[in-house]
Amino acid sequence: MATLADLSPGQSAEVLSLSGDPALVQRLYEFGLLEGERVELLARAPLGDPIEIQLGNSRLSLRKAEAAQITVRIV
Repeated sequence: MATLADLSPGQSAEVLSLSGDPALVQRLYEFGLLEGERVELLARAPLGDPIEIQLGNSRLSLRKAEAAQITVRIV
């Protein structure tokens, strides 16, 4: 399975599951990053960390390690 960290800029994906630290998962849910949501990877920092995603009308920056815990299906 692919993770959010595997996407290239411009690629879209559907969130399948979130794992990891329960506090982080709860925080991502509060931001609207839920199973079934579509996200797009907008950009990566020059060294690859953090990444910026588009989630609905919002933009969210995540560390690469956090993004690696979000399983997605590339659309």
